[in-house]
Amino acid sequence: MLLLLVGLVLFLGTHAFTMLRGPRARLIARLGEGPYKIGYTVLSLAGLVVVGIGYGRYRAEGYIEVWSPPVWTRHLALLLVLAAFVCFAAAYLPGRIKARTKHPMLLGVKIWATAHLLANGDLGSILLFGGFLAWAVAARISAKRRDEVKVHAGPLAAPAGWRNDALAVGIGVVAWLAFARVLHPWLIGVAVWPGQA
Repeated sequence: MLLLLVGLVLFLGTHAFTMLRGPRARLIARLGEGPYKIGYTVLSLAGLVVVGIGYGRYRAEGYIEVWSPPVWTRHLALLLVLAAFVCFAAAYLPGRIKARTKHPMLLGVKIWATAHLLANGDLGSILLFGGFLAWAVAARISAKRRDEVKVHAGPLAAPAGWRNDALAVGIGVVAWLAFARVLHPWLIGVAVWPGQA
């Protein structure tokens, strides 16, 4: 459990630091933008690796059940994660989805984390997905405040028509299918597709 917590602090702490615009700007001024981005990337990846290892060890050695979610929450989670994958894809494809949600990556993280909180009732999952959910909510509030301070010269991303939205949905569905049917059991060790053992 300790390794999972260290990974969460490292990964989410690195991401939360970007919300502190003053300290972030001073660090960039001192280091330079290139070194800052390299350091940010290295710390984020290290945190993600430690989270993965820590969560894997926790599940194997110290699983602590807090509550037992009903089976239907797993099916609901699978559908919610589909919406999250579409949001993840829409973050890189300026269209109506991105313009409407403003920050689809953060929305996707919130949906993904909520889905996993519904389907998992153990302490490690509550800390992991609850931590990601708390960060995404705080990051969205921070982004909204920054957006309100800016002089509005138009939307954050000019809609590029339905083509990009269709691409976001298509890419999201394909990625979701690949992850749910193949990658989740292989990487996480948990089958999530109905009928998989």
